[in-house]
Amino acid sequence: MKLSASLLCAAAAAALSFSAQAQSVKPDLAKGGALYGQACVACHAADGNSTTPANPKLAQQHPEYLLKQLQEFKSGKRDNAIMKGFAAALSDDDMRNISYWLASQKAKGGAATDKDLVQLGERIYRGGIADRQIAACAGCHSPNGAGIPAQYPRLSGQQAEYTATQLRQFRDGTRKNNAQMTDVAAKMNDREIQAVADYIAGLR
Repeated sequence: MKLSASLLCAAAAAALSFSAQAQSVKPDLAKGGALYGQACVACHAADGNSTTPANPKLAQQHPEYLLKQLQEFKSGKRDNAIMKGFAAALSDDDMRNISYWLASQKAKGGAATDKDLVQLGERIYRGGIADRQIAACAGCHSPNGAGIPAQYPRLSGQQAEYTATQLRQFRDGTRKNNAQMTDVAAKMNDREIQAVADYIAGLR
């Protein structure tokens, strides 16, 4: 329990730091939209609502969270060769402008597709798995998947394939930029990961 509390405090402190940084300079949405159209549109769609299952929807995501991810792609803290290449060409102002432009776009909902798994996914998302000390996703990402600005990303309607991939990467250590999620995913099996991902896809 002490470890969980310390992780929460560290995550909150980091989020507040990024939030303060993001607010120190007023974003230029026009520049953000133009840069997004040049660098991001092919994978994430014109309005940030990707229709490719492997690529995340970014519309209406918390800008502080997006900024943090772009900075960590650039630094290598979050490992993705494609995103590192794009992020490497962006300044902090560019990243901030793109992040706030994406936050201004309206997210489009998704849908769960596996009726056999979605009930399991709902149970885990809302209640966790007590006997393995897996916390409920809703505790950090909110019951409707809206997340908590600056700290925890919006999840509702996210591509199931993308979500499942991220959870597996947290579990196997491929993605290392969030200790809380590594701890949660480490205790989940493939069926549980897929169930949660499918439930999140239809969450509103």
